[in-house]
Amino acid sequence: MSEEHDYEYEYDDKGEIVYYAVRPNKTQIKKDMAALFALSEEMSELSASQLKYLELPENIHKAVVEVSGMPHKGARKRLLKFITGQLHKIDVEPILEKLARMKNKSAHAVREHHIVERWRDLLIAGGNETLTELLNEHPQADRQQLRQLLRNAQKEAEAAKPPKSSRLLYRYLKDLFKVEDEAEFDDEQEFMDDAEFKDEDDLEKD
Repeated sequence: MSEEHDYEYEYDDKGEIVYYAVRPNKTQIKKDMAALFALSEEMSELSASQLKYLELPENIHKAVVEVSGMPHKGARKRLLKFITGQLHKIDVEPILEKLARMKNKSAHAVREHHIVERWRDLLIAGGNETLTELLNEHPQADRQQLRQLLRNAQKEAEAAKPPKSSRLLYRYLKDLFKVEDEAEFDDEQEFMDDAEFKDEDDLEKD
């Protein structure tokens, strides 16, 4: 973040105005540092794969990893201040852009997965009528496989058994709808862990 100054001017020998900084704008500095401190705190809540995506300088990355496991006490605040100071020395715009992109992609992916989840629940509750509606919208679906997964999921629900077939139905629907996991993460489990900041419970039940 740039440091703003108050400026004064004078005329040089050619009669042209020459500006020069008098002193830093202290109010702006406080705002910048507060924003960087908030960024430090936000990064401390990220997972290992999310931090890797940000491509932080090594010293900042190491400090963020360390602070993420610390209790909310004085030592943590001191380390956050250290991270803030290090961020102040670099251009943080690339970090902010990647963070925003990661959030937007995560929010979009979560919405898509909720659609799959909703269809899964409707199929288990509604049976053949809902299945017919799904097949009309997605004629490429394997009718026989869907019916088998649905029957098994319904039996599990009635017997209060672990939802193995329900999970398989969810995965089949996800493939059918062409819902893709986060490109930055290596596998589905990482997406399930990292898909949404501070709101992972909705996905974990799948």
